[in-house]
Amino acid sequence: MDKFFGNLHRVLLAGVILAVVVAVIRHSGQLGDPSFWAFVIRWIHVWFGLLWIGLLYYFNFVQIPSMPKIPDEHKPAIGKVIAPTALFYFRWAAAATVLFGLLTIIMDGHHSAFIFQDGYATIGIGMWLALIMAFNVWFVIWPNQKKALGLVEADADAKKKAARIAMLASRTNTLLSIPMLYCMVAQGNVG
Repeated sequence: MDKFFGNLHRVLLAGVILAVVVAVIRHSGQLGDPSFWAFVIRWIHVWFGLLWIGLLYYFNFVQIPSMPKIPDEHKPAIGKVIAPTALFYFRWAAAATVLFGLLTIIMDGHHSAFIFQDGYATIGIGMWLALIMAFNVWFVIWPNQKKALGLVEADADAKKKAARIAMLASRTNTLLSIPMLYCMVAQGNVG
């Protein structure tokens, strides 16, 4: 049991297989229906969104507040191992969330969400907030984190400034995530 659960890739693969088994058992009659595949794309979008926002909240609720409490001799473990790995999943989850979100809109035929028309203003607002957040991830947070973590060359002052900018952009994303999540859930429930 430890050998299985000790390997993240095996657990993820087993989770996907289990989801496919459930889908085949519960929805085998719908496998040829394009609306079923639109649902699958939406499900993938939500899964990546959970990973993205989960890591955003990890950084803001756990890692950033905990850093001052960590002894200096232990901080390299965070900066050289944990943070780069978390940031890898963070930025690619953001990209995948956007990709599968756009595919969801295309497959559902709700292109008007881009311009807030036809009863899709709420999801349109949520989508634009998510796009701002993804922009922050790739073009503000990640470039500054590379400096702050020493993944690219920067002097001590530049690292300190970059860490502050990355933190502020991350906090901006935390702020935006609350109305974004509201919009995503509200669209399907209250319009």
